[in-house]
Amino acid sequence: MARTKGRWLALAIGLPLIAATVLAGCSNKTDKSGSNKNSGNTAKHGKITIAVITHGARGDAFWDVVKNGAEAAGKDLGVTVNYQSDGDPGNQARLIDQAVNKKVSGLVVSMANPDALETSIKAAVSAGIPVITINSGEDKSKAFGALAHVGQNESIAGQGAGTKLKDSGVHKLLCVIHEANNIGLQQRCQGAQQGVGGSEETLQVDINNPADAQNRIKGKLTADSSIDGVLTLNPAIGAVAVTAISDAHSQAKLATFDLNGDVVNAIKGGKMLFAVDQQQYEQGYLPIVMLKLYLENNNTVGGGQPVLTGPGFVTKENASTVEKLTKAGTR
Repeated sequence: MARTKGRWLALAIGLPLIAATVLAGCSNKTDKSGSNKNSGNTAKHGKITIAVITHGARGDAFWDVVKNGAEAAGKDLGVTVNYQSDGDPGNQARLIDQAVNKKVSGLVVSMANPDALETSIKAAVSAGIPVITINSGEDKSKAFGALAHVGQNESIAGQGAGTKLKDSGVHKLLCVIHEANNIGLQQRCQGAQQGVGGSEETLQVDINNPADAQNRIKGKLTADSSIDGVLTLNPAIGAVAVTAISDAHSQAKLATFDLNGDVVNAIKGGKMLFAVDQQQYEQGYLPIVMLKLYLENNNTVGGGQPVLTGPGFVTKENASTVEKLTKAGTR
């Protein structure tokens, strides 16, 4: 009787172990399309690690909000988020390669210079790591194998800004570009020209040298008094443009892309017409949600189209409300 009882006890213990082994083996299988290659590992180990790698400069007010969004999503969803940024395309590509070598669960990447990142992003996709692109590089996102793109369409946003400037009486626009070779900034200026419908000039400045940018904007306005509108593509440059317009004794109307405290104050004070708000907090937050859903439930979002976070517009009418959110680091 003792031997029989021992056999039943061994069987009772062994069956759950066998079942667990079978289920674990099933969880690592892919579907016939080969998608969701690493979701089984995620389910098996019970944790998700997502690398967010952007081209933003450290300490930049815009990218700080993107980082806040990504890290908040990670906290809310129980996902580990590792955020890194580097404005040099070669360095950004190396950060992507390092993340792939660490076998992260997913990648979120901004693509200001898509061609420089193509090899690294395609390598991530080939390794079974799902990628979502954000902010810039929408046109190349699908071709590189990304699941989706989250951001605003820069051409549409530029057209919207140009139309609002045209409605305010602008005929000749100066569009100020603060990063060379940034495809998204070029698209903004092109869209703005279409929206204004008049003539446009572009001015290249250095985001890392605001004082020089201010002097260059002032010089352009002093040399050409027919410029009656200025569109900057970054809040820090927008803030110095306020002073440049004043120092040049110009009547040019000013608008900018994106927000910081100085921009909100300029809008409230009537020194700036509006800011184009692409809600960058969402560009950090939403991809973490999307990757978690993909990894755990094979969900995709957007149906092959970009998930748009803008453009919205901050004007004198809603600036006070947005100001509180800007101080909180979410706008």
